[in-house]
Amino acid sequence: MKFRVAGRGAIRAFASGPTMTPARMSAQLRHLTRQLPFDAVAIGYPGVVFRGRIAAEPHNLGRGWVGFDFARALGRPVRIANDAAMQALGSYSGGRMLFLGLGTGLGVTLILDGVVEPTELGHIPYKHGLTYEDYLGERGRKRRGNKKWRKGVTEIVGQLKAALEVDYVVLGGGNAARLRHLPRGARRGDNRNAFVGGLRLWQQQRGVRLLTPPPAARRGAH
Repeated sequence: MKFRVAGRGAIRAFASGPTMTPARMSAQLRHLTRQLPFDAVAIGYPGVVFRGRIAAEPHNLGRGWVGFDFARALGRPVRIANDAAMQALGSYSGGRMLFLGLGTGLGVTLILDGVVEPTELGHIPYKHGLTYEDYLGERGRKRRGNKKWRKGVTEIVGQLKAALEVDYVVLGGGNAARLRHLPRGARRGDNRNAFVGGLRLWQQQRGVRLLTPPPAARRGAH
């Protein structure tokens, strides 16, 4: 797990894994930030978040995340977003954007003219009885090999870009670095953008619209 205090602070990390519970995570954060003043917390969660609340337990961590009181545990106000949505928010530069997080799984987020729409598209059946995540996640890459995996990324990006009528696609997550050539209309993201997204969660007013596109951004300009 990685964390950062303020927009330009050092990125710090501590070990996670299948036994990591929210109580243990909070205790570790309190310990590591005892000399670092901060006023609020933004959490990027690897799972389903509905209206700012964790709605399902994670696949790769311990239990107890649903209903956990992070504000009480950390002693600060807390806002939570899906981790892919947070990185997408930090990558956004206006218009209609599709974000694909290519990592252990597949995180998918739409931002449509400033409105953030996290999705579970990665779990929707794609073909041959497999989901989009089965094709583009890490297990799919290992099963099919890098060449077929890269081809799958290009095909799926093209299909989703056309179907969702987005202006551009951002490819984030650790496996984005494995792409030799980016699909047309796509650009490479950066995992550090998740920290920018965390700041943006707090810079905006409460409500659905989390980000106002910059005035210079125009549809089709990307």
